[in-house]
Amino acid sequence: MVTDLDARARAILTGNDRGGYTVPTAGLYPFQWNWDSAFAAWGFSTFDPDRAWTELETLLAHQWPDGMVPHIVFHRDDRGYFPGPDVWDTGRPVPTSGITQPPVAATMARMILAADPGQAGRAAALVPKLAAWHRWWMRARVREGVACVVHPWESGRDNAFDWDGGMANVDGSEVGTYQRRDTGHVDASMRPTKAEYDRYLALVQWGRAHGWDQVRMADEGPLLVADPGTCFILIRACDDLAALAAAAGVSDEGAGDMAHELRAGLGGIWNAEAGFWDARDLRTGAFSGILSAGAWLCWLAGAGRPEMASHLARAMDNVRYALPTVDPTLPTFEARRYWRGPAWPFYNALAALGLRDAGLGAEAERLRADTEALIRGGGFYEYFDPTDGTPCGGKDFTWTAAIWLTWAGRGA
Repeated sequence: MVTDLDARARAILTGNDRGGYTVPTAGLYPFQWNWDSAFAAWGFSTFDPDRAWTELETLLAHQWPDGMVPHIVFHRDDRGYFPGPDVWDTGRPVPTSGITQPPVAATMARMILAADPGQAGRAAALVPKLAAWHRWWMRARVREGVACVVHPWESGRDNAFDWDGGMANVDGSEVGTYQRRDTGHVDASMRPTKAEYDRYLALVQWGRAHGWDQVRMADEGPLLVADPGTCFILIRACDDLAALAAAAGVSDEGAGDMAHELRAGLGGIWNAEAGFWDARDLRTGAFSGILSAGAWLCWLAGAGRPEMASHLARAMDNVRYALPTVDPTLPTFEARRYWRGPAWPFYNALAALGLRDAGLGAEAERLRADTEALIRGGGFYEYFDPTDGTPCGGKDFTWTAAIWLTWAGRGA
């Protein structure tokens, strides 16, 4: 049954389409973002499969020679966004940023092919590019057996508590003057602070000063944090790449071996004292000590534990709409500040995918129903206050529309 919200979601996807790629939302994010684009492809697959494949193909067309798929592709000039291509200065033929984002593309491609099996040829053409990206992760970001990030933006969870320890040792005092643009579109109380932004820019300047040497960024850069969310997404991506390759009739190019290697290293992010998966600063060895959003994706990688099920139930029971991006019982919980508390529809979908596969169907359905209620009540916003459902961030958001079409609006 097609609903008015279905029609609205499709209109958002087509309205944010810039011809071969999709922006997350007009104004706030005017370029192509890596993982946003993968979710957009999933959304398009429900009504325009050809456009779905094009989205992934356009993203991977801007892969670097070393295999990295950048987190932003600056297809067109837009002075309304900071930091733009002049700040990154990566020297690419089409300007890009100099870091990546969580590799969800293989997972999305597998689901798109399952719904559109006649396109095995297009899927097969993506496999070598996706495999090269995953190998880049293994070479440039996996340290001590776990996937790491060298910039909070690389995790996609910009101001999560996970990075606070490592970021405290990043000097942002010499970045110079700049004009943020995000707070011109969204209330500043919902965005990262200026102190955080100063450090974000310091990391960009370090990467630029060192020629965007990706291995050196991990080995010598100011920040290196083992991230549970990225670890679990990468493991699942390798599993899904192997399945995608099998369905397309081509070699998985080592995807299965990469998944096995990554699973063997997961002990490095288990905080035994706290009893949860936890980010760890590899410069100091210290855990964050905060139950944060990355941990909720453990089931996505087949890494669920009884302790995590207990934490999940407590977190869900302490808010009205699951899933908060940090333990809501903590005094530092902020229900409307970006990754310090709000619920994100796309993240709920990823967590639910893992829960479903782990046989936790009731929990997965609760997440879906709560996400449906948030969107019905507040619209297609970037994220929501999990305590009362207030919509936050950018409006008419691509991945929220995509999640409605693929998952949240497809209730039992």
